[in-house]
Amino acid sequence: MGSRSVRSPGAGEREAKVLAWLLERDQPAVRYRALVDLLDRKESDPTVREARAEIPRVGWAADQLRAQGPKGYWEKREPRNVLEWFKFLWQPMYRATIWRALVLSDLGLDSKDARVRRTAEVLMDYKLRFSSPINFYYEEMCMVGNTARMLTRFGYGEDRRVLKLYDWMLEDQRRDGGWNCSQDSPGTLDAWEPMAAFAAVPKRRRSSEMERAIERGAEFYLKRRLFQEGSRYAPWFRLHYPRHYFYDILVGLEFLTELGFSDDPRLRPALEVLRKKRRADGTWWMEALHPDVGAGPKNPAESPRERPLVIERAGRPSKWITLKALTVLKRAGAA
Repeated sequence: MGSRSVRSPGAGEREAKVLAWLLERDQPAVRYRALVDLLDRKESDPTVREARAEIPRVGWAADQLRAQGPKGYWEKREPRNVLEWFKFLWQPMYRATIWRALVLSDLGLDSKDARVRRTAEVLMDYKLRFSSPINFYYEEMCMVGNTARMLTRFGYGEDRRVLKLYDWMLEDQRRDGGWNCSQDSPGTLDAWEPMAAFAAVPKRRRSSEMERAIERGAEFYLKRRLFQEGSRYAPWFRLHYPRHYFYDILVGLEFLTELGFSDDPRLRPALEVLRKKRRADGTWWMEALHPDVGAGPKNPAESPRERPLVIERAGRPSKWITLKALTVLKRAGAA
């Protein structure tokens, strides 16, 4: 599939087995993306359309939607005071509405689904209302980029409130080309969300300012080989999903290859790390769940406030990670 990792003896049989595994009907979100990204099927292909139609009915997306409340959010009640209003939709960390909505946008859902529309509407009302004293227009770039990416994928990329989020990302790009979730600080690899948000915008709709920001942001990541920022940070070399606002090498490889930088030789060290993580059966494992911090071998001790949102379990072959790794290697091989 366009990389050296699939050319060993017996690779053809192994690749066929992995592809058949990804195309199983139990996870239509994976099946849909494998058809489009690995097999180059068109969106109009009947098999592609069938897989996409199944995403809200079967598998991970359906699991999340079953827990959604009738008003489009996952919290038990609406906020009763200013403090609850501030926390509404994004706390508890990793399990509140914003985090689940990010997963739904990754899995391929959009505003054609009424449940997605309700979620988008509540996010717009509580977090993107211009007159609100508590909104995302002056928040950290992690939340701004995540929200912009999510709502763009949902189909709201031309809404003026979402465009304002992109304006804020353009304004906040640092001199070195990166972003930071702290003010008056240089860029950091951890603040990857603006680049992923720009990758969600179709190229035909990107402004010249966006294109310049993408070029500068790509240079920031490529100059650092996607992982060279001070001391070696162990979680960047483990593969995760959901990512929330955490970074790892597959995150960087995804948005850089999606943005058209697959042929840059400075990707090679990160690509080699990714290749070496492939198992003998051709899959990649979910190596940890977030929050994954520090140098521990897998997951940190969970706290009551930061329980992982589990889509696939750590320490096992992952359909999502395998799909994304093969997509990255295919793009790099084609380049």
